Amino acid sequence: MSTAIANITSVFKIRIGFAIVLCALAGYAIMPGEPLAIWQIIVLAVTVLLSSASAGALNQFMERDIDAQMTRTANRPFASGEYQANGYWLSTIIGILVFSIVLAAWALNIAAAIHILLGAVFYGVVYTIWLKRRTWWNVVVGGLAGSFAVLAGAAAIDPNLAPGPVLLAVVLFLWTPPHFWSLATALRKDYAKAGIPMLPVVVGDHVTAWAIFAHVAALVLLSLGLVFYGLGPVYLIPTALGGLWFIKTSIDLINEPGPKKAMKNFHASLIQLSVLLLAAIIDGGLIMT
Repeated sequence: MSTAIANITSVFKIRIGFAIVLCALAGYAIMPGEPLAIWQIIVLAVTVLLSSASAGALNQFMERDIDAQMTRTANRPFASGEYQANGYWLSTIIGILVFSIVLAAWALNIAAAIHILLGAVFYGVVYTIWLKRRTWWNVVVGGLAGSFAVLAGAAAIDPNLAPGPVLLAVVLFLWTPPHFWSLATALRKDYAKAGIPMLPVVVGDHVTAWAIFAHVAALVLLSLGLVFYGLGPVYLIPTALGGLWFIKTSIDLINEPGPKKAMKNFHASLIQLSVLLLAAIIDGGLIMT
């Protein structure tokens, strides 16, 4: 039973799904307007999680050949052959996505459902199928997946999006490249062996480190700008501290490009985003809803 749960969690990328749910809840929390009913907030979280799960499963379904070549992903169920990539799985993946979109449209509104759909499409189709094997721009464009989750949460209140959630969506867009480029730097040999043109494979660790730093500096600066759209010290203080830590580890990576500092920067990106989203949710008043 534990193995089956681990396999399902892996295939549907549930951990990433929960992060995407936090993005949606943060967008909802900082969007001005009449709050949703508790059951609608639950539906928002569930539909975002399901759509993310479908995109994650499609990612593993389509990438089973390259996953099998990489040490980090070789044990994924599709890559290892434990799950057979067949029409049953593909129809299940599509069915989960359709169900989540229909449920969101019914319980929330069409605009929220469209943003949820676009998030899944950008990760599952644009990033995974179209760009990942072709260009280092893959994670740049694919980063829109998290941005659409933020916009979905905001649109659930009002399809006419306010500046705050839009700015947070931009922050998420800028966050994704340094997050994945840090991981790709740490695992550059794996990506190179699989023929994936991640930025460090294409231009090397040093240039990638500078690209990471530029993105981090911009996203941290913009994240602090949310205080001009209704958020206060409960958001500002932890977000500033998390941002400064992310900047420091990015500078360390410039000074010492390579796997060790890259993995430290990867973990710093996770801490920074988690702190930012939780602070936005709390300061935005969602916990009090």
